[in-house]
Amino acid sequence: MVDKIMVVGGGGREHAIIKKLKESPNAGKIYCLPGNAGIAKDAECVPIGAEDLDAIVDFAVKEKIDYAVVAPDDPLVMGLVDLLQEKGIPCFGPNKKAAIIEGSKAFSKDLMKKYHIPTAQFETFTEMDKALDYVKTCKVPVVVKADGLAKGKGVLICESREDTENAVKEMMQDQKFGKSGTTVVIEESLEGPEVSVLSFTDGNTVIPMVSSMDHKRAFDGDKGLNTGGMGTIAPNPYYTEDIAKTCMEEIFLPTIKAMNEEGRSFKGCLYFGLMLTKDGPKVIEYNCRFGDPEAQVVLPLLEGDLLDIMMHTTDGTLDQADFHFADDEAACCVIMATKGYPEHYEKGFRLDIPDDLENVYVAGARKGENGELLSDGGRVLGVTARAATLPEAIDSAYAQVKRIGFPDGFYRHDIGQRALAALKGEAR
Repeated sequence: MVDKIMVVGGGGREHAIIKKLKESPNAGKIYCLPGNAGIAKDAECVPIGAEDLDAIVDFAVKEKIDYAVVAPDDPLVMGLVDLLQEKGIPCFGPNKKAAIIEGSKAFSKDLMKKYHIPTAQFETFTEMDKALDYVKTCKVPVVVKADGLAKGKGVLICESREDTENAVKEMMQDQKFGKSGTTVVIEESLEGPEVSVLSFTDGNTVIPMVSSMDHKRAFDGDKGLNTGGMGTIAPNPYYTEDIAKTCMEEIFLPTIKAMNEEGRSFKGCLYFGLMLTKDGPKVIEYNCRFGDPEAQVVLPLLEGDLLDIMMHTTDGTLDQADFHFADDEAACCVIMATKGYPEHYEKGFRLDIPDDLENVYVAGARKGENGELLSDGGRVLGVTARAATLPEAIDSAYAQVKRIGFPDGFYRHDIGQRALAALKGEAR
């Protein structure tokens, strides 16, 4: 029995993790730092921010936490796992040396180049003048990336040379993303279907989870600005058994071996953002943690004890964990966001969620004066359904969305439609 579990983070991803942990017969009391008013139904929320590392460690020591799950990117890159381990608290999540695979895009691109892991061609710049000189002659479109963490918004797809120059100036001169943009990566724009593959790894064994497809743009038809994700489905129909085999041989295992060679052994959840190009699968990005909202469709398809899997990952015995994913079924998650997101939006709108809706993951909510649930963010709810087929999962997810009261919210109406077209052979 694991008497006291601490989950660091406060969004929909953390809610999905907590709901799955609660299914474990060995899970005792679960704390969430900071959590939110929706998560409070499933865990005891403690008002300590995910980046307040000292306060988190103090709490963990004082409460004698038996196991910690560090879910967001920032505390992982900042080294929270290291600090907790120094106090004898076992953790799920990579240490600081390994989390750099997401913390620095320049590092991850150099890693792929050094170890011949397929990715887009790129150049890295620390001086704006040299970056702008490169833009004058490089092929467009290109992708401009801030080196460091930028809340999922530090990647700009630039269709013209002028757009590219503006992106470089925004990052390096105007510091739109703070210090994260002092170094930029400019890479070729790849074409093809995107696939997200999360994986459990203990530094040697790699076990991919069921694949998924994210929908980043704010509005129907992939219109509007990029967001943190407006919905997702699993499995991704483009990710065939043959492609999965290629990815394991050419990307997943080589990445783990490369990190070991660099003295940065990775333990936790390693996220592979892939593009299936005409030349084969290539890595767009790595994340050092569960994706959000990918976790909200992947974890509901997990047939197994998440706590047990995580502890095997920590112990380096992942090959002994007994679990699988129901890839003969499907899941769909629709994000309900506040009108105005991802730009300017108000907070404090009432949320009415029927009690019988099980897989509603709360990303941003607080309690009102009368105990009612109020919106407290851009992305507010993730509504997930699992079913025997993808069409059924999509229909069920939207049926649940329509039962939720959030008049000041909005959502995309076409989550999963691209995947359905692919299943019918109508898509690229």
